[in-house]
Amino acid sequence: MTRHLPPDMDQDRLDRALAELRSALGAKWVLSDESELVHYQDPCPIYEADHFSPSAAVLPGSVEDVQATVRIATEHGLPLSPISTGKNLGFGGAAPRLPGAVVVDLKRMNRILEVDEKFGYALVEPGVSYFELYDHLRARGSKLMLDVPDLGWGGIIGNTLERGVGYTPYGDHLSIQCGMEVVLADGDVVRTGMGALPGSNTWQLFKYGYGPQFDPMFTQSNYGIVTKLGIWLMPEPAGCQAYMITLPREEDLGAVVDAVRPLRLNGTIPNVPTLRSLLLDAAAVGPRSRFFTGAGPVPDSVARRIADEHGIGQWNFYGALYGPPAVRAATWEVIRDAFAGIPGAGFHFEGEHPSPVLAARAKIMAGQPNLDTYKILQWHDNGGHIDFAPVSPATAEDAMRQYEMARDRCREAGKDYMGNFIVGRREMHHICMLMFDTADPADRVATLDLCRTLIREAAELGYGEYRVHPALMDEIAATFSFNDNALLRLSEKIKDALDPAGVLAPGKQGIWPRRLRGRNL
Repeated sequence: MTRHLPPDMDQDRLDRALAELRSALGAKWVLSDESELVHYQDPCPIYEADHFSPSAAVLPGSVEDVQATVRIATEHGLPLSPISTGKNLGFGGAAPRLPGAVVVDLKRMNRILEVDEKFGYALVEPGVSYFELYDHLRARGSKLMLDVPDLGWGGIIGNTLERGVGYTPYGDHLSIQCGMEVVLADGDVVRTGMGALPGSNTWQLFKYGYGPQFDPMFTQSNYGIVTKLGIWLMPEPAGCQAYMITLPREEDLGAVVDAVRPLRLNGTIPNVPTLRSLLLDAAAVGPRSRFFTGAGPVPDSVARRIADEHGIGQWNFYGALYGPPAVRAATWEVIRDAFAGIPGAGFHFEGEHPSPVLAARAKIMAGQPNLDTYKILQWHDNGGHIDFAPVSPATAEDAMRQYEMARDRCREAGKDYMGNFIVGRREMHHICMLMFDTADPADRVATLDLCRTLIREAAELGYGEYRVHPALMDEIAATFSFNDNALLRLSEKIKDALDPAGVLAPGKQGIWPRRLRGRNL
């Protein structure tokens, strides 16, 4: 493992800063040995595994510890990289954007501070994972349901701050967030919204408070360290029934999106549905070598055989019905009618189809965290992925344009297209998972080059990414270039005002402090 030093800092200066951190937090909570730091590398490295590695890690156990950490870091010019659980797979994991930054691992701050059954909310610290809150709700016999992302090991705060999604009617995680506590770079502690009123009894009830609303400013940014966060929980429905609709042709993608959009807009489909490609679903069944051992992308003939053998489509749509039986039956009739015009569409409820993906999606759409989606990494030996994640209008034309662009670029690069459209009410998130062998340097280079090509072509068509791997943060920021990059310049002004020493997550989302701008780090 290569030990990176922070920019403009020698070993002696780093050691002095770490000594002060040990004095403030306790020696056992400041890590600097190579064996300890390996856990903070990218689990899906697109460069060498140690490229985005830290110089050290600190594990604060309280808000006071976080305050001490940022004050010492500011005094020494020591860059920090906060994480909650560091499970941001495909987007860098726990690795810092700036090689040599000190990871601030918040996993010790893992208290579930409050669950309110009457109003349906929880207040949590950064180390609380979806598994932990789910288990807590079940243990207390709660009638509240948690919305979970694809992998339940992630931190609730970390996922929300990255604007992650889940798949129940509460699937937009930023929209169900209410109230934050944030430690700023100077150690000041701020509570947003109604939490700024001492003794407030509506901190987790009303988002906006009085005056400007700052909560969104602390998402996908490097302006502070969030130490508490409120989230709304969904009242447990009278029933939940997952379904799968298989579509036999590539061109069915457009028809599905046009069928789904009005049902999302009017609430007939209340949850966040997904539309997954054939090979993405095949990866849940077994490795690529089970189906094809040749070079280049899986041939169409093999894809058709996979579809026939496993009873899945070129596209597979997953949704859920909520409520009592009569409501679910009426809703299903409307949904089925909307898809009935697509020739060859197949309709399956949970338990009626052997697909492991349907079983996994059923858990997720019922608010049950699991790790089943992790199986897709078996597609390659030493499997890893980096994601191309553009947003587009929810139309047939845009879906087909994005799909054909991504499919063709993947094939030109010798890659399999493995995509997933997450259909919102008006927009779609297209998560194109670029799988690669992390132990193959040539494959890593080719995959990163492919992602850069897709980013460039998407931007030319008006599609911007909503989330990206640290290796590409600067490039994505550069595509949001209206009026000579006015948005980035605004972000930099806020950065310089709140964090003049530039110690909080330098480079995150392409936002660099003044002292490091333009240095290609």
